[in-house]
Amino acid sequence: MSRIGKKPVPLPKGVKVKMEEGKLVVTGPRGTLSQLMPPRVHVNIGAQEITLEPQDDSRLSRSYWGLARTLAANLVIGTTDGFTRVLELVGTGYKVEAKGDMLVFNIGYSNPVEFPLPKGITAKVEKANRIEFTGANKEVLGQTVAVIRRLRPPDPYKGKGIRYAGEVIRRKVGKAGGR
Repeated sequence: MSRIGKKPVPLPKGVKVKMEEGKLVVTGPRGTLSQLMPPRVHVNIGAQEITLEPQDDSRLSRSYWGLARTLAANLVIGTTDGFTRVLELVGTGYKVEAKGDMLVFNIGYSNPVEFPLPKGITAKVEKANRIEFTGANKEVLGQTVAVIRRLRPPDPYKGKGIRYAGEVIRRKVGKAGGR
């Protein structure tokens, strides 16, 4: 049995939930999000919570059960509180600045790198080397941050690059030197 799937998803005040053609649609203070729910899972929408049940006792149904519950919880949290991810730029001269809905990175290349933010994602630049991203959709937010991190991944020798806040980079030793 799925421990995650058994837990009901609480609905805060001001959140409306409905099922439309296999999609769970959640409307809250931060907007409307929809997610195609996995098959073999029944979604029961109550006044105070959402509960999910597997269609039968097969292995596939039980594996989709926890996934469906997590997707529903992400929709509810996204429309009420939203999600936040933080990136840090580490390196001499590495900086970022926000120009409207565009981020301009100076990260050691010959030209600055311009990155347009997708719809629904906002970025706040702190101290020119720390960026805080916020958004309602966890999937789009995580993908955006991952693409930005790939512009200059952390170097294992010097530690320079774009990293998640709190990420620990395992450092490698350099050359052993001449004998």
